[in-house]
Amino acid sequence: MLGLKTLSAAAKSRQIQLHINIAEYACESDLPIADKQLLFRAREAAEEAYAPYSNFRVGAAILLANGDIVTGSNQENAAFSMCMCAERTALAAASYLYPNVAPVAMAITARAYNSVLQVPVPPCGACRQVIAETESRFRKSVRILMQGEIGVIWKVDSVKEILPLTFNASFL
Repeated sequence: MLGLKTLSAAAKSRQIQLHINIAEYACESDLPIADKQLLFRAREAAEEAYAPYSNFRVGAAILLANGDIVTGSNQENAAFSMCMCAERTALAAASYLYPNVAPVAMAITARAYNSVLQVPVPPCGACRQVIAETESRFRKSVRILMQGEIGVIWKVDSVKEILPLTFNASFL
């Protein structure tokens, strides 16, 4: 049996640094037309959100490899754990409508009830994991654009930039 001192002496640690790369754009005019359109569609989707409890409306728009755009919005529920985020709503719709077409890009925007969001709105952890599964499924990265209601835009080339330690099928 190992004593505590033996175990401590045997344990070694090292630091692992993870780096993320986020491109920041000062305004939409700096983006390609296709990205501007995707953000516009995400804002439209946010208007369709069902958010009677938080009044925090989120919209997501997904550009598919075939050129189609699928949108989704957050759907709240009095039992908060049953809520669906805009990103997962859009990904589920895309998977249902176009089961064999890979997503290429996603735009996420939000609108708050009592303030104008000027900071980018990133996907929650659950949505990041679902986006990671989508990238794994299609063996293709999904470019993600994030923006508040107005203001700067963040862009990452893959969800791995904002979720570097993903849980995936290799663990099963």
